[in-house]
Amino acid sequence: MASLMDPSPLAGRTIAVPEARELEVFTALLERRGATVLRCPLIAIRDAPDPAPLLAFARAFAHGSCDDLILTTGEGLRRLLSCIERHEPALRQPFLESLARVRKITRGPNLAAAQPTTTGIMASLAGENLSGRGVGVQLYGTEPNRPLIEFLERAGARVHTVAPYVYADAADDAAVHRLLERLAAGTVDAIAFTSTPQVERLFAFAPAGEVSAALARTLVAAVGPVVAATLKRHGIEAHLMPEEAFFLKPLTAALEEALRARA
Repeated sequence: MASLMDPSPLAGRTIAVPEARELEVFTALLERRGATVLRCPLIAIRDAPDPAPLLAFARAFAHGSCDDLILTTGEGLRRLLSCIERHEPALRQPFLESLARVRKITRGPNLAAAQPTTTGIMASLAGENLSGRGVGVQLYGTEPNRPLIEFLERAGARVHTVAPYVYADAADDAAVHRLLERLAAGTVDAIAFTSTPQVERLFAFAPAGEVSAALARTLVAAVGPVVAATLKRHGIEAHLMPEEAFFLKPLTAALEEALRARA
């Protein structure tokens, strides 16, 4: 059994990683601990195909349309800034000035959501007076997030949404088929889901019973409660999830602990 001081606590373990955007970061974290990583990025993140709505949001934002900005992912802000730089670079400075001015609701300062979920954001804002305030919402992909929008509208806010990126299939069908074969054969010790679209792609690829049976042969990890809830909706209970911080490093630590316990 690996000890707490073992420099390679995941040696001999095979972990499937469906992540795309931070695939190499996650892979490096696992491989440094001795794991063999099965790369199979299920979802790719692409720029929104039409820059016009993004630029319209950015112009209005730069002119003071928002008092608050809800950032659901760092990826969204990066892609919004990239769109501005490519299509309307003169807009960058006034946009950044407004970004510095507004209150930001994120997983960090200025107003940190209790949990990086829609429910967590709403809980953090429940005691705030939002009547008449302009609230920008950076969407998670193109998911409209009606619960959050309706919460803000009921509170009297003027809501402005922006969707800087879209999801697309990444791994080809043959690669996904091989992943399911290896899961079903029991040669994968764990699979670590880091976004809900990864789960949806896998269940859209093959009959639900086949996917569920394959996942039943391995330890299923979720990066946070949103991903765990998506798995549960498909009948899969996540075996592990970081307790507080829902990021790659805590997920790696949780995998290490769980697989050590299984040794």
